[in-house]
Amino acid sequence: MSSLPIIKDPNPLLRQKAAKIKEITPEIKQLILDMEKTMNEHKGIGLAAPQIGKSIQLCLISTDKGTLALINPLILWKSIRKDTEEEGCLSCPGATIDVKRSKIIYVRALNQNGKFIIFRAKGLFARVIQHEVDHLKGILIIDKNKN
Repeated sequence: MSSLPIIKDPNPLLRQKAAKIKEITPEIKQLILDMEKTMNEHKGIGLAAPQIGKSIQLCLISTDKGTLALINPLILWKSIRKDTEEEGCLSCPGATIDVKRSKIIYVRALNQNGKFIIFRAKGLFARVIQHEVDHLKGILIIDKNKN
């Protein structure tokens, strides 16, 4: 496993819509390991592939049970009830923004073994997933401040 450099705003790669992953190759599995090491070294709780220069739909979420890899994640449903919390981002150093996000979401994704998973997320877990999925759409927290 090797640590990867995190790209920072205003790098245009952060503004691209990430491509779907068609096949989970050994390279994708290695990228997941490298991203996990990078996320942990930077004390992040989430990391999306565009943040390390790969415009593909892959993100990692740190949970109390370990790291969850989400491939081609799709938020199926968002609760109307929202909370506003302060967020930071490894690609926007020094920026902390109050961001309003749904309290509960339902997510569908592939896991690192290529199996579909569907699950409910709430609280901080839901917030981090929404943040990372935003990265896959080319959206940064600094854009949320403009709303």
